[in-house]
Amino acid sequence: MRALSSFYRWLVDEGHASAVPFSYKQGLRLLNGVPREYEYNLAKVRQPKPHTTIKYLEPDFAELFVKALAGLRPDGTSDDGYRGRELGRNAAMGELVLATGLRRQEFTHLLVYEVPPLPRERSVVPIPFAAGHGVTKGSKQRMTWISYDALAKVHDYIELERPLAADGSPWRPSGEPLQVTKPDWEGGTINGTRLPWRSLKPAERLRLLAPGGGSCLLALQTSGAPFVDWDTVFRRTSRRIRARDEPRFPIVSSHRLRHTFAMRTLELLTRGYYQQAAGLVADTDANAGLALYLTKSDPWQVLRDLLGHSSVTTTQVYIRRLDATQIFKQAYEQVGLAVGLIADDYDADDAEAGMPDEAAPELEQEGS
Repeated sequence: MRALSSFYRWLVDEGHASAVPFSYKQGLRLLNGVPREYEYNLAKVRQPKPHTTIKYLEPDFAELFVKALAGLRPDGTSDDGYRGRELGRNAAMGELVLATGLRRQEFTHLLVYEVPPLPRERSVVPIPFAAGHGVTKGSKQRMTWISYDALAKVHDYIELERPLAADGSPWRPSGEPLQVTKPDWEGGTINGTRLPWRSLKPAERLRLLAPGGGSCLLALQTSGAPFVDWDTVFRRTSRRIRARDEPRFPIVSSHRLRHTFAMRTLELLTRGYYQQAAGLVADTDANAGLALYLTKSDPWQVLRDLLGHSSVTTTQVYIRRLDATQIFKQAYEQVGLAVGLIADDYDADDAEAGMPDEAAPELEQEGS
């Protein structure tokens, strides 16, 4: 600012400008013990507003991230220069978080038995995905969902790559082992006592021994031990993308993936995609309960339930005011053009001034 001020003073002295575009105030400061008058420039460098910070991945960046987790280049070809391991596991977990919005503790301690079965036929309606109260924030049982494609990739990992680490593994937990027998989707017999998975805390889940060897957690190391250091995987993958493919790519955390799920889901709900898909399912009497929920509930309420928030206000923290306005504007344009309510020469910039100004908190709580 001092340099700009000096430049404009020079312009005024040379007759190239009529005034200096800054305001000043007079003050005193000591120089070698002698008080002297000093002129303060009141101008400050403008700082970005908090709500303009992007906390989620755009669709192209999300696709790029999942490909990198799988050891692929942006064009989908194999990255021969990368020597990473457990690529199927990493890509499957990345897809799972993006498609469910699970918190870090929730997906890190997810058991392989808690993954819902893959429907026989591909469905456009999301598949219910339970999060047990033993690992959720506030110990609140909740139901989110997952897309068919993301669930299919998780099952590919379970069927193809995970058995190589789990079957016959000699791994034992550092604490007292909790031997599991007769596991099913709801629970299993643990050291002789039948218990539901949803009641188990993270520390207990880390000690579970599967009947065939290895940990019961979904994500395993090559030794059959549970894998929990996902932030390191996401961070290293982000840096590899920045160094080799896209310098603008952000450093991804599990929380950023949760934000991405929130943005993607609100966009789909707002456009009416899920409502229309639910109507198709309702006509065939398949999963009629979920179909009714999607058609009758407000998009904010659906997203609130999926994220496990107690209030829509908390959900609006995720979708900042600027982002929400953009989502609803795009939905208005897409639907309006599709049904002929908006002319083909519609100017989005002119219409933006007429958008409702929906107030939403501009704060963010890590781990919400």
